[in-house]
Amino acid sequence: MTGGKGKPVKKTRPAGPAGKAADGIDLPRIGIAFGGGGARGLAHIHVIKELDALGIRPAAISGSSIGAIIGAAMAAGMSGEEIEAHAMAVLADRSEAAARLWRARPTGIGAMMETGIRFSQFNIESILKSFLPEAIPAHFEDLEIPLTVTATDYFGHRLCLFSEGDLRNAVAASAAIPAVFRPVRRDGMTLIDGGIYNPLPFDIFGDAVDMVIAIDVVGGPEDSGRNPSSIDFMFGATQLMMQSIIASRQKTHPPAIMIRPPVSRFRVLDFLKIRRVLSVTEPVRSQIRGAIVEKLPQLAARAAALQEPETPDPALPA
Repeated sequence: MTGGKGKPVKKTRPAGPAGKAADGIDLPRIGIAFGGGGARGLAHIHVIKELDALGIRPAAISGSSIGAIIGAAMAAGMSGEEIEAHAMAVLADRSEAAARLWRARPTGIGAMMETGIRFSQFNIESILKSFLPEAIPAHFEDLEIPLTVTATDYFGHRLCLFSEGDLRNAVAASAAIPAVFRPVRRDGMTLIDGGIYNPLPFDIFGDAVDMVIAIDVVGGPEDSGRNPSSIDFMFGATQLMMQSIIASRQKTHPPAIMIRPPVSRFRVLDFLKIRRVLSVTEPVRSQIRGAIVEKLPQLAARAAALQEPETPDPALPA
């Protein structure tokens, strides 16, 4: 979400070092794990905004799929407000989103020969080039906060972790949803969505952090009263598989805080419903605030001074 900078907003990213809040309060080294879930992952924006408000600068970030994209923006130094402004600028206006998708199409015979004409699979690298903020650098080494993203080695049958080298290629690989986006090539591997092996990488920090906050946006199939389509069944089955993986990993490496925004009503590709997603999931800010204060009571006074987020409007159209 390099295609545009979005609207200028006031920076709120805490400037202090990891291990201290922006106002100098001592904190443990915190790792933030952003999970995959397609458009549901837009809820991650609220988490970042709340961390900004509490003055928390993570020591490390991990992400899978949409979590890799949002995590890269945070690791690049973007505030939650900046990420939200950019996402709104490129997704809220259907004509703007369509124009960016059009610019991401293959151009010229050479590009078509290289990528092929496949109407069922889009080139995720080209799409991200059109939608990502310019603030996200080309290489991991240029990030302000260490970032690790997951991807799946399709033929190697294994999880891959990327934390150095080409950042945008790694993020594209992590977000390459099978049957929607074409696989991404890197280091001789054919890579697909990181969520296949680890949809919420809260267990990959090792000794780099003292506590982990994990944000699960996988969601699950929800009975909406309509007959699910074939694509709904496919994505729903994938959700169930991913939740099983998360539950298994949680038993052996439980994060200090696990937050699950209410995202199940949204589909994986509901990016154009960004206003609705952000409205419905805004209460996650008070949820994560309470969970953080419970674990880190030294932030209680700062949290108490924050204004409560507005209650989402139930009449807002879907």
